[in-house]
Amino acid sequence: MANILFKTTLAAALLIAGGCQTRQEIRPAIVPGVEVRMPESKVSKPQPQPVKRQLKVIGAVEPVYFLPMKSPFLSRIDTGAETSSIDTDNHRLFERDGEKWVAFDLVNRESGERHHFEKKIKRQPKVKRINGREERIVVVMDIKMGDEIIKEQFSLAERDRFNYQGLIGRNILTGRAIVDTSLANTLR
Repeated sequence: MANILFKTTLAAALLIAGGCQTRQEIRPAIVPGVEVRMPESKVSKPQPQPVKRQLKVIGAVEPVYFLPMKSPFLSRIDTGAETSSIDTDNHRLFERDGEKWVAFDLVNRESGERHHFEKKIKRQPKVKRINGREERIVVVMDIKMGDEIIKEQFSLAERDRFNYQGLIGRNILTGRAIVDTSLANTLR
């Protein structure tokens, strides 16, 4: 009986002592479904999703029209080239309204069609060649490839020793076409 009385007294004492503690541990309740909002300055803007479209399959060589010319230039499709290029003649640099311009002739070797262009110089990068570095002139040209008219940068090059006067690089191909080198002239 004394043992029961001792246990009861001890339990009562512990309950009283526990209720007198000044330090209480507070545990936050977990509330489901609470939405936490970030301040506007920290909210990341949604990134635009790329437009998904069907890419054309083109070949290793395709006809390209350099507008306003009427006859196409057979052009090498080169996924290794960053910038497209075209074979031009009679370059003449000049200044117009304080800006650098270039005049040049584009002559289609196949048809003999000739057109004189005057274009504002977009940039003049140095191109690494086998025998050193060469400065190229880059202008914006309007071309027609298949049923699409494209305004893009072309470097003016001496391509007279190459089979094809035009070279279409990644600046035109990216997002527009897939190249199958077993094909040619798919855009006619």
